[in-house]
Amino acid sequence: MEHLTTIDRLSLNQITTGNWNLRQAVDGCVRQEIPWIALWRHKVEEIGLADSKRLVKDAGLKVSSLCRGGMFPAATESERQKRIDDNKRAIEEAAELGTDTLVLVCGPSSDKDIATARKMVADGIEQIVPFAADYGIKLGIEPLHPMYAAERCVIVTLNEANTIAEQYQPEQVGVVVDVFHVWWDPDLYNQIARAKGRILGFHVSDWIVPTPDLLMGRGMMGDGVIDIRKIRNAVEQTGYKGPIEVEIFNERIWNQPGDEVLRVMKSRYLEHV
Repeated sequence: MEHLTTIDRLSLNQITTGNWNLRQAVDGCVRQEIPWIALWRHKVEEIGLADSKRLVKDAGLKVSSLCRGGMFPAATESERQKRIDDNKRAIEEAAELGTDTLVLVCGPSSDKDIATARKMVADGIEQIVPFAADYGIKLGIEPLHPMYAAERCVIVTLNEANTIAEQYQPEQVGVVVDVFHVWWDPDLYNQIARAKGRILGFHVSDWIVPTPDLLMGRGMMGDGVIDIRKIRNAVEQTGYKGPIEVEIFNERIWNQPGDEVLRVMKSRYLEHV
């Protein structure tokens, strides 16, 4: 496929500038002419939903997604219900902020029974699908790398995410393909093809060798071993033409001047994505 990545699809996932508040991130996107932003709920909460919405709208930015919903498994029924209620709030926030996609980081097991935790994820999604549909919000299941199964997400392959998503209409539940989490999967390209019509987001970063940290060890595109362009081409062959989020957890990058991070991000995006 011809390389067609253009700046008009670039989205700053807020976590890439983790030390910036929302106002700083929005202003940075405007200065660097980045048209999309992906919002995190804790950053929205810092200044409030109404002010967050106003900031983004007044800046002329588009919101690619809101992160995060999910975290469904819990030890007790009452705690699981609290998490359902929180997902409903996240759906309302996503609609208010002007995105149609809520990213689901599905959550870890509360004990050693990972199979039951995965069932809790499926059950939790089932409970919130009608509520999300009422708000016009699509639920994007994001499988995380298996190293996060114990503390962040028991859904660790695109196969698992597809299997859950296929129980619903594509306009209700889909998947988010994050290269950092899926690049290693020997069945990746079959599963991307299987997800045709259901890919709700595409996230890019890189896998650094040696990996400096379990969570905070992602690299800027081009600094690691992932064939990002090959994955992007496969995603686009399914028909996905939406925003491409740069999502990097890395304190070294966070501690750099934000505008310099965005300048490098744009350059690497065009070169490697």
